[in-house]
Amino acid sequence: MSALSRNDTSLFGRWWWTIDRWSLAALGLIIGFGALMILAASPPVAERIGLDQFYFVRRHFALLPVAIAMMIGVSLMQPRTVRRLALIGLAGTLLLLVAVLLGGPEIKGARRWINLAGFSLQPSEFAKPFFAVIAGWLFAEWRRGEGFPGHIAAGALYLLVVSLLLMQPDLGQAVVLSAIFFGQFFLAGMPIAWVGGALLFGVFGLIGTYFAFDHVASRIDRFLDPASGDSYQVNRSMEAFMNGGLLGRGPGEGTVKAYIPDAHADFVFAVAGEELGLIACLLVLVLFAFVVLRGFARVLSEQNLFVMLAASGLLAQFGIQAIINMGSTLHMMPTKGMTLPFVSYGGSSLLALAIGMGMALALTRRRAGGGQS
Repeated sequence: MSALSRNDTSLFGRWWWTIDRWSLAALGLIIGFGALMILAASPPVAERIGLDQFYFVRRHFALLPVAIAMMIGVSLMQPRTVRRLALIGLAGTLLLLVAVLLGGPEIKGARRWINLAGFSLQPSEFAKPFFAVIAGWLFAEWRRGEGFPGHIAAGALYLLVVSLLLMQPDLGQAVVLSAIFFGQFFLAGMPIAWVGGALLFGVFGLIGTYFAFDHVASRIDRFLDPASGDSYQVNRSMEAFMNGGLLGRGPGEGTVKAYIPDAHADFVFAVAGEELGLIACLLVLVLFAFVVLRGFARVLSEQNLFVMLAASGLLAQFGIQAIINMGSTLHMMPTKGMTLPFVSYGGSSLLALAIGMGMALALTRRRAGGGQS
C-alpha cells in the first residue's frame, strides 16, 4: 500500500489516499475479533440445538468475505452515489418490512424475518443505515432555505419506518432509529422549543411501550427486580465476567457458552469476558469508541451539511448498537436482542453493518472543498 503514489489517479489510488485508514484499521480489528469469537462461542450452541458443530462458523465465514467486499466497495463511492444507494435500498427495505408483516414466519411472538432465495433476511437491520442517509439528505435540503419541507418529510418517513418496526414488534430497532432521527434533527437545527417536546415524546413513548408490549414490560421488570422473573441469561453472563477476571480463562476455555442459548449472538460479549478477560473487553470497547469518535472528528470540519448529517447518523447507529449490546450483557440496562456490530453472529446484521460502515467511510473521505463530487 505504501508503494502507492499520492499522484496515483486511479480509483483505488484516490480511495487509498482519501479514506480514513485509522478507522478502516479499527474496523478490521473489530471484524477479526468477531471472527475469533464466532469460532469460540458458536460450536457449543450448534451442538446444543442438534446442528453440526461448525454450522454457524461456516455460515459466518462464508458471508464474511462478501461483507468485507461490500464495505470496501461502498466506501469507494462518492456522496451522491451513497445517497442514491440509500434511496434505492430504503425503498426496497420498506417493501420487505411490509412483506414481513404480511407473510413472514412468527418466531417467539414476532415477525421480523423473511426468506429470500434460501437466505433468512431481517429487513429492519438494513432500514437503519439507509434511513440515516436519507434522513440526513432531507434535513440538509430543508436547511438550504429553498422552501423544501425536508424536516416534515423526514418526520413522516421516520413515523412510517418506526410504525412498521413496532408492528413486528421490534422495540430495540425502533429506539436506535429514533436516536438517529432526533440526533440528526438536533444537528440540523431543531427549533429550541421542539427539543423539550422531543424529550417528552421519548419518555412517553417508552412508557407507552411498557404498557403496550408484554415482553417489554417483562424485561424492564426483571431488570429492576431480577427476582420477578427468569433472569437466567443475565445471571450466567455476569458470572462469566466474574470468572474471567482481568486476563480471562484463555481462548476456548470458557464454560458460559455451553449454557447461554444466545452465546454466539446477543451474549457474545459475555463469552469474550470469560475467555479473554476485562482488559481485552476494554480494548474492544476502545475500538468501538475510536471508530465513532474518529468519524465525528472527521465530519466536524465538513462543509457539506448532507455529508455531516448522514455520517453522524451512521456513526450514531454503530455506537448506540454497541452500547445496547454491551449494556444488556453487563446488566446495565434491560436485555434486548441486538447484535454487537461485526462480533455477534447474524448474517443480516453483518451485511447491513458492512453497507452502513462502508457509507460512513465513503462520507468521511477527504474531498477537496467538501463537495459532493
